[in-house]
Amino acid sequence: MIRFAAENERGSKLEAAFSKLALLDSLAPDVCLVLGGDGTMLRAIHTHGPQWAYLGINCGYLGFLMNDLAGEPDQVARSVVGVLEAEGYVTHGFPRLQMRAITPSGEEIEGAAVNDVYVERQSGQTVHLRVTVDGVEAVHRMVCDGLIAATPLGSTAYSFSAGGPAAHPLVRATSLTAICPHTPRLAPLVLPHSSPIHIEVLDCDMRPARCVIDGQPLGNVERVDVRGAEVSVRLCFLDGHNFTQTLFSKLIHA
Repeated sequence: MIRFAAENERGSKLEAAFSKLALLDSLAPDVCLVLGGDGTMLRAIHTHGPQWAYLGINCGYLGFLMNDLAGEPDQVARSVVGVLEAEGYVTHGFPRLQMRAITPSGEEIEGAAVNDVYVERQSGQTVHLRVTVDGVEAVHRMVCDGLIAATPLGSTAYSFSAGGPAAHPLVRATSLTAICPHTPRLAPLVLPHSSPIHIEVLDCDMRPARCVIDGQPLGNVERVDVRGAEVSVRLCFLDGHNFTQTLFSKLIHA
């Protein structure tokens, strides 16, 4: 089993509490334990890949991808070990996005996103984007700060802050949200997970844009293709976890 600890005080204390307990050997051999917040979870997934299932314990702020357990680190560790021994958790598969981009020099970049793929301006000027969905031109030239394609999990992050809809985590869809669109004001869209999205950066020499996956910049691009990935990411949630309640308590009513 891989442990992926947070880089904060609570995560370090919880890691130390878990280290005292040898009972973690009862955890399924394909499960990665993640102690931290959503950023820690994303780093763990990008580091170790989709072949693992990820069980997260929230030591951060929002922790939308994590399990919340209150109490002192030793108490939380004992509670988690008890749950693991009883196999008291459920593993869900969540859709990811596959991205393929072309840089201005012709280099090809690929990656997969748990939360989102977005194209954003790299200068003080707006970017001009041409967007095609399912082979249909959605907008010929949009003046904006960028464009976000998000999974249901990622819809509650940057996309939501930019005015996009918050999707229930168990929905299989892709949200498309423009960042500060000037003209035309492309409304947020909810698309089938399988819909291919093509983004072309117009006048990229004068108005450069970069591609970002789950918060990690990949450099300047002139074209980006996004579609639903074939392989999902597996996250483990303790018995009784209610996605609808989490959606409202951590986001809608926060």
